Amino acid sequence: MSDIQEAMALLIKTFDKYSRKEGDANTLNKAELKELLENEFGNMLGKANDKAALDRIFDELDRNKDNSVDFGEFVNLVCCLTQMCHDYFGKKK
Repeated sequence: MSDIQEAMALLIKTFDKYSRKEGDANTLNKAELKELLENEFGNMLGKANDKAALDRIFDELDRNKDNSVDFGEFVNLVCCLTQMCHDYFGKKK
């Protein structure tokens, strides 16, 4: 597989790792999202322990307001964070 294909497979695998813990295996509930943010993003999203911040992140990601985060909504987060990192590290060169 190419690097991009491996990255895509890893995103899917990571989402599935957390989404399959409770309830609907195709979505993340708030507890699953919190665990994913803490374990996979670490200090990048240091507010995962802040309930109000987590609520805001969840609400922003849950675009269709079905009280869950589906894969498409999760990918939006990853894309935004990737763009922010690109911009940040691009300026450091």
